[in-house]
Amino acid sequence: MNVEEMKYFSNELLKWYDQNARILPWREHPSAYRVWISEVMLQQTRVNAVKPYFERFMKECSTIQDLAHISEDKLLKLWEGLGYYNRAKNLKRAAQIIEEKFGGRLPSDRKCLQSLPGIGPYTAGAISSIAFGHKVPAVDGNVLRVMSRVLANKEDITCTAVKKEIEKIIYKILPEKRAGDFNQALMELGAVICVPNGAPKCTACPLSPICQGYQQGIEEKLPIKAKKKKRTIEKKTIFLLVYEEYILIRQRPNKGLLSNMWEFPNVEGYLSNQKCKEKMQQWKIDVKQILPLNSSKHIFTHKEWRMIGYLIIINKKPKELKGIWVTKQQILDKYSIPSAFQHYLKILFLQ
Repeated sequence: MNVEEMKYFSNELLKWYDQNARILPWREHPSAYRVWISEVMLQQTRVNAVKPYFERFMKECSTIQDLAHISEDKLLKLWEGLGYYNRAKNLKRAAQIIEEKFGGRLPSDRKCLQSLPGIGPYTAGAISSIAFGHKVPAVDGNVLRVMSRVLANKEDITCTAVKKEIEKIIYKILPEKRAGDFNQALMELGAVICVPNGAPKCTACPLSPICQGYQQGIEEKLPIKAKKKKRTIEKKTIFLLVYEEYILIRQRPNKGLLSNMWEFPNVEGYLSNQKCKEKMQQWKIDVKQILPLNSSKHIFTHKEWRMIGYLIIINKKPKELKGIWVTKQQILDKYSIPSAFQHYLKILFLQ
């Protein structure tokens, strides 16, 4: 890309952004804290899904100090439904470090930002450029897709070397005075014009005159990505144990997938109705009624849960069963149930 093309790229992209930028709550007052929270929430999550979470989070946790001292139960409840819960836990850990090492204020330096839990090169670049105006790239999936098409880059964008090369090119194009706007514009273009699924909207793109992928007619074949490994399949049987107005939930281990979150009791594999009865006898549960429930599945990054379930009405609370008995209102107010169990949570609330 020559100097003239770089100048065109920057000018036309910013002009397009000024006219077409979506109105988003975190853009209204782009403080470092708000940029940080929004960028973490937006990781692997759609913008429309994030909006209500962001606004609710800001009401409950409006400062780094609030975040550093929030209880984990309350934090996970605020995050409930967004998924990838380690993002929330890393936010709290980072806030505590910011209090201890940085005087309670997010650092502006990209390297310092990357030293914090949950902040990688992209998020550090976004905070540093958007909140502090520093000339640093912020390269996410949207940006990689746009750049691979503009450059007609046929290399695998999941390779670190390819990402670094694209980052170097973006740095050359970045304007000194509007680095944050430029980074947001590039991400915005990838989200609404140079889209990931379906045909890119090239006729509406401000960069189409210099886009090599478009000129060569290969824009839909780009970017090149290595095939993902197949997810492992795990089968589970979920139990909704109900006694009068109480439901049994238990806390997951403090390490691993969905650590420390609350779940409905479950076992590995599919249990038949008869095996379910035997399991209840084993747990010394006085069963009144067992009702089979519809199956469900939940996809994580590297694995997939395929679930069946039973609604089990019981006559009295067993004394030795692991977990706590809570009401529906307590689940709504206090206990965070991961989205993996949302199908069964909805069934519970219909009872």
